[in-house]
Amino acid sequence: MDSEEPHAAETTESRRERDAKLIARLGSVRRTLLAEIEKVIVGQKEVLDQILITLFCRGHALVIGVPGLAKTLIVRTLARSLDLDFKRIQFTPDLMPSDITGTEILDIDPETQRRSFRFVPGPVFTNILLADEINRTPPKTQAALLESMQEYGVTVGGKTYPISQPFFVLATQNPIEQEGTYPLPEAQLDRFMLNILITYPSREEEIRIFKSTTADEMPQAASVMDGRHITQVQKIVRRMPVSDHVLEYVASLVRATRPECSEAPPFIKSYVEWGAGPRAGQYLVLGAKALALIDGRFNVSCKDVRAVAHPVLRHRIFTNFNADSEGVSVEDIVDRLLDTVQEPDEKAYAERARKEKARQAKASQEEATDA
Repeated sequence: MDSEEPHAAETTESRRERDAKLIARLGSVRRTLLAEIEKVIVGQKEVLDQILITLFCRGHALVIGVPGLAKTLIVRTLARSLDLDFKRIQFTPDLMPSDITGTEILDIDPETQRRSFRFVPGPVFTNILLADEINRTPPKTQAALLESMQEYGVTVGGKTYPISQPFFVLATQNPIEQEGTYPLPEAQLDRFMLNILITYPSREEEIRIFKSTTADEMPQAASVMDGRHITQVQKIVRRMPVSDHVLEYVASLVRATRPECSEAPPFIKSYVEWGAGPRAGQYLVLGAKALALIDGRFNVSCKDVRAVAHPVLRHRIFTNFNADSEGVSVEDIVDRLLDTVQEPDEKAYAERARKEKARQAKASQEEATDA
């Protein structure tokens, strides 16, 4: 992917033209990138797309999957293809925050015997960080990583050390073993843009895995992009326009997840304890933008929103006892939501305009009364 640095006096129109050209090229770059990754990784195309979406949105992802599904290999291969630095942390019950963020050590000058503290960066100072089994470590250590994810920096001894961009955390959890674990609180789960599920491969894919991983040499993926290009793509995602039609649909979808909201359908009131917050809507919009972008499109549609709805909402909707007793999962609820919540039509726009007009008239009347 060729780089085109913006000129200092670049106009808005010329920037849009440049962005449109880059987006058109990004579709072919994505195909090349996936082709390189597929030299090493068999299948998991949907997982790879969701990881790329998270990376291009400058977010972080939580990956749920049983052991042995190549989670580490996927991330390492992605880092190689994107020419990014990669580090892995195996979370354990005795892991300390300083093991992640880094620590200060005492240096003694051999000539002057002067003592001073020197900061030694931890593994969080990287581009792509795999936080393996994040629920195996105590909350204090989890909080240290989550703070770095949110602030893009580490504060030690009153001094803040920035983490270079791009910075992407992919945390994993094992859904089988829960003994001796420290589940992430709901507020911490909400910091992850996507919750990505890795499932077992198909029979044909599994045979290909056996064949490729038991050979004498393992194929290697070539570099397709670098950190500078990824940062550029992240900026383009933010600049991509989104129609009011799509924003109205996102608002309807998110508000329909809240049982106390008048817009919630009956099954939400029956099965959901807590719905998604505004951050879910933000990530639905950003995810839809990134999906359109990696497809080489400049227009974002409601179809793009529906495509990212499951990974955005599955860790933000919490079911109640009724759902658990009847075997209704979050996946079932999101499916029903997507079937129930319709795109805004002319009638909905007219009703909304009528309510807005009535609200403005009431506000004007109150102002006149006060005067």
